[in-house]
Amino acid sequence: MAETTGTATPDMVADGGEDGVRRRDFINIAAVGAAGVGGVAVLLPLISQMAPSADVLAESSTEVDVSAIEPGQAIKAVFRKQPLFVKRLTPAEIEAANATPTGSLRDAESLADRTKAGHEDILVTMGVCTHLGCVPLGAAEGELKGEYGGYFCPCHGSHYDTAGRIRKGPAPTNLEVPEYEFLSDTVIQVG
Repeated sequence: MAETTGTATPDMVADGGEDGVRRRDFINIAAVGAAGVGGVAVLLPLISQMAPSADVLAESSTEVDVSAIEPGQAIKAVFRKQPLFVKRLTPAEIEAANATPTGSLRDAESLADRTKAGHEDILVTMGVCTHLGCVPLGAAEGELKGEYGGYFCPCHGSHYDTAGRIRKGPAPTNLEVPEYEFLSDTVIQVG
């Protein structure tokens, strides 16, 4: 048996020896690290470009002051580039909406389903007909309100009641109620 000393033999030098293994490991680690940094450099702009822009974030919610709305009056606002109707219902309109049996409605929802507890007199709906996207009449003073005293779509004749529920015409569903909350008794935030 040959005795080995601490010196490298010609076979070890040809294979790269102990120093060759270390250099190879360093090169592999450096290559993987460079690939990782390159991958992050490519993916970061791709992922960040999918984030919403400042103008989209600004339109993602809308605050509306409801303090100036008189009973029976509605105002139009804009939410996500679409009309928004905010109406303060009169006691008679609330009574008429509550007197309508939900079973007789095409899209069965009660007034309580469409308003917030404690604020049953404030109805917030999107001002877009659910048939083909026209803007119904009835939010402004003097506009035709339809047969049920709510909203009327002049494009194809859909009639909505005071709670924004479809009662007659081709529209398949009620006017959409967007997500909203009361920030105070006089201000709502939609979106």
